Amino acid sequence: MSFVFQTFGRFASLREKCFLPGHFRVAKMERKLNDKIELSFSKGNGLLPAIVQEHLSGDVLMLAYINQASWEKTLETGEAHYWSRSRQEIWHKGGTSGHVQIIKAIYADCDNDTVLFVVEQVGGAACHTGHRSCFHNKVDRDGGVTVVGEKIFDPEKVYKR
Repeated sequence: MSFVFQTFGRFASLREKCFLPGHFRVAKMERKLNDKIELSFSKGNGLLPAIVQEHLSGDVLMLAYINQASWEKTLETGEAHYWSRSRQEIWHKGGTSGHVQIIKAIYADCDNDTVLFVVEQVGGAACHTGHRSCFHNKVDRDGGVTVVGEKIFDPEKVYKR
């Protein structure tokens, strides 16, 4: 068993963070199971949501969907693969743009019907619009929208539209 201390989405050793005042600390005990996970694809008609988080910053980059085949491809390659609902095919994230997502860790929720991919985002941008995160539209209480952050790449050039 190993213990990991988490500070605002970043992992730190006991020596680094445990005794620093003002730091939020959550102790997590990890226990290796010999079982292989069985995700509940049947609950979502064959698709499950995959939340994607950047491993260094803890920022949420995107939400996509996986099916059994894209899940297996992700495990096999160590890079994120999703199911494209619009194209009805497996989609290798970054296959066109080069902005691949290297899997650092995967977590499944308590019902095995949602996964969290913790990734290294190559190229700095996860969103097809060129933004770092797909969640770049900040919505005010009155419904107004503010775009957060600058585009990292020009989608017209990358996707040659």
